[in-house]
Amino acid sequence: MTATRQRVQDWLTAFEGALRDRDVPRAAAMFDAGGFWRDLVAFSWNITTVEGPDGVADLLAARLDDVDPRGFALTGEPTEADGVTEAWLRFETRVGRGTGHLRLRDGRAWTLLTTLRELKGFEERRPMGVEHELRPGRRSWREEREDEERTLGYERQPYVVIIGGGQGGIALGARLRRLGVPALVLDRHDRPGDQWRGRYKSLCLHDPVWYDHLPYLPFPPSWPVFAPKDKIADWLEMYTRVMEVPYWSRAEVRSARFDAGSGTCAARCGSTTPT
Repeated sequence: MTATRQRVQDWLTAFEGALRDRDVPRAAAMFDAGGFWRDLVAFSWNITTVEGPDGVADLLAARLDDVDPRGFALTGEPTEADGVTEAWLRFETRVGRGTGHLRLRDGRAWTLLTTLRELKGFEERRPMGVEHELRPGRRSWREEREDEERTLGYERQPYVVIIGGGQGGIALGARLRRLGVPALVLDRHDRPGDQWRGRYKSLCLHDPVWYDHLPYLPFPPSWPVFAPKDKIADWLEMYTRVMEVPYWSRAEVRSARFDAGSGTCAARCGSTTPT
């Protein structure tokens, strides 16, 4: 084992030990005074950033017993440059599995990212896509899709309504579909991707392409590092179709209300016919 790998492994072992013992001060002391912990749902069930040992202590004091984290382990080989060690990791909580990224400086965590990736009992599996059983009324994939388009939002109401069909709404729609959650994306534009088509002519993404992948379908290796806006727009339109995201265009949400009796929310859209 290299010295770099040993350094990271020792930190992870000590951190997990402190969490297992519910020793919040010991775990917090393992963070740099100017360090940050960015949590995406895994510990906080929110998007949360805390700073320094005091911030870490506050987060752990509030969430540690419920989260019950364990199984911290390296994935891949750590790297070191300019006195900073970086490593990717995985871990588990009481309800799910996560991934993370750690940067150590002078033996303490300078930055820690923890991200929930899946819930236990709700793991995503590739569907078979074929049904060999002969039964009356068996329908093809196309017939199932046509039935969904005809009924979802009309005869059968979604569990989730996503207001805004930009890249975030489309990606969320794709994830919910894979989890089996009936969801509907509403957007006022004519086509998916129009949010990008309508921007200034020379716009390109500011982030490199490998930061911008959507769930399940990464950009091709042939794409430019900084993609032009119209290229992104066409990708979003294609992605919506390929990922079978239920998407109503030309649908402007005018109001929403919560029904306390049923525990559901109803939205009222504009009169333009959704497509």
